[in-house]
Amino acid sequence: MSTYTFLSGYNYGNTIELIRDEIRALLERGTISRNQRIYSLANYIPPREWLSIEKQLEEKDYLLRDRIGDLLGVENWDND
Repeated sequence: MSTYTFLSGYNYGNTIELIRDEIRALLERGTISRNQRIYSLANYIPPREWLSIEKQLEEKDYLLRDRIGDLLGVENWDND
């Protein structure tokens, strides 16, 4: 059984926002935390798609050792 939860077959190289949306979905389900390193996302992404995501992150100057929270930046909460 696969642990991959990102949409399969989609070209993630096109947009960092889609990657962020998928990460937010994993956070909402409690699958990952904001304090984990970005490279931990590879456990949830098929290997062939991870290469595209990794390239996109590098182009945006993110390091795989950065925290997931750094990738998402500041978020606004309606219930604060």
